[in-house]
Amino acid sequence: MTYAVPLPRLGTFDAWRDAARRLASHGVNGSQIEWRMAGDAPSLFDEAAALPPPTEFPLNVPRDFPALARQVCASRTAGAFSLLYDLLIRVADRPKLLTNRADPSVQRAEEIAKNIRRDMHKMKAFLRFREVGSAGSERRRFVSWFEPDHRIEENIAGFFTRRFADMDWAIITPEVTTRFENGTLSQIAQHSERPDLSDETEELWRTYYANIFNPARLKIKAMQAEMPKKYWKNLPEADLIPGLIAQAEARTLAMAAAAPSIAPVGAARITQRLHDTQVETAPVRDALQSCTRCPLAATATQAVAGEGPALAALMIVGEQPGDFEDLAGRPFVGPAGQAFDALAIEAGLDRSAAYVTNAVKHFKFQPRGKRRIHQSPNASEVQHCRWWLTREIAEVQPALMLALGATAALALTGDGSKITARRGTVERGLDGRPVLITYHPAFLLRQQGDAERTKQTALMRADLALAAEMLAQIESI
Repeated sequence: MTYAVPLPRLGTFDAWRDAARRLASHGVNGSQIEWRMAGDAPSLFDEAAALPPPTEFPLNVPRDFPALARQVCASRTAGAFSLLYDLLIRVADRPKLLTNRADPSVQRAEEIAKNIRRDMHKMKAFLRFREVGSAGSERRRFVSWFEPDHRIEENIAGFFTRRFADMDWAIITPEVTTRFENGTLSQIAQHSERPDLSDETEELWRTYYANIFNPARLKIKAMQAEMPKKYWKNLPEADLIPGLIAQAEARTLAMAAAAPSIAPVGAARITQRLHDTQVETAPVRDALQSCTRCPLAATATQAVAGEGPALAALMIVGEQPGDFEDLAGRPFVGPAGQAFDALAIEAGLDRSAAYVTNAVKHFKFQPRGKRRIHQSPNASEVQHCRWWLTREIAEVQPALMLALGATAALALTGDGSKITARRGTVERGLDGRPVLITYHPAFLLRQQGDAERTKQTALMRADLALAAEMLAQIESI
């Protein structure tokens, strides 16, 4: 015997629950039931048997099951009602079944419920109310249009009732119209087309959105994941987005070029104190040799100052001197420096025109036999040595700084984390100058396997090419 159970567009969960109880209490197998929405095309089971009468012994289910069932009943996923019925039969005998996330049916039901919650979240985030005439009412009136992926109108109506209880409103979807008038909620299942929702305030909002759009923080994939294109047509600012994305790179370069090189007027006292520490009779290179600000000076051969043109537009900042640099007294002359020089030539970046230095001026190492093994400086050592880096920046006055690796990023921006995610981006340094973040060339030398080394090298080459483009932009202004 087969049973066809049509479910209404509104009250779907209640109708499913009542039918499922009756069928399950009579031992009906899920394969004998066809669940469908009322109004769907006729099926082979339209002449099937009527539902059996209710029994005096209703099924007992765990407390979590009704909430899960309400969400699954809102889904348009094929087979959702049958899946839910099979779970009903099983949880009646195994009350703790829902805690077994390894069970395929439980796992599938939770996945469907998660999609429903995501659809509800999108409706909360992207539904836009437009104000319409109040027709003499003391309460303001609003209307909106939304196209959900699932049948969530009943589940989410309570949220909007609580959130907008002080106004009258209507939410129209292709299948259901929800109204809240004078404190009373009503819903009707009816087909609707998208109404004209133009608003005189939309142009003001578009202007505001265009002005707060930050091209330097643009992440297109993340934006589309949070704001899928299907919702764009209902957002007044959506038609601005393609143009803003197209202009993002140029605007980012312009913002970097226009970054202030002096402190704001309100920081006059700080500026004066900085100036007082910079005015020294001896240049940085000579004064640095007597530095004892941290313990690293006790074991290193010598302090390694930066070198390059006195007023270079670009300052390249690495981590610390290596074994070769410690012995030679010059920055970036070892394997990492040679790798950087080769990449810079390929990217069109003239290293000879840049001032090259390190965030930490002494070589930190651990003796191992006759070798000295590099050790990364800690945050305290970076902080102590930043006093010297600040003096170099003040003398050179670079328009752009290139941070090679985590230690350089920490010294220049105050944050040395997540370099892989930040590489290729321009950030504001501690002194207000633009800082372009990329890998340290030693990172490329440590890569295991040719494929990964080639991939990461290409990324760093692109970063150096961006630095060259930014310098060209700065010099043309």
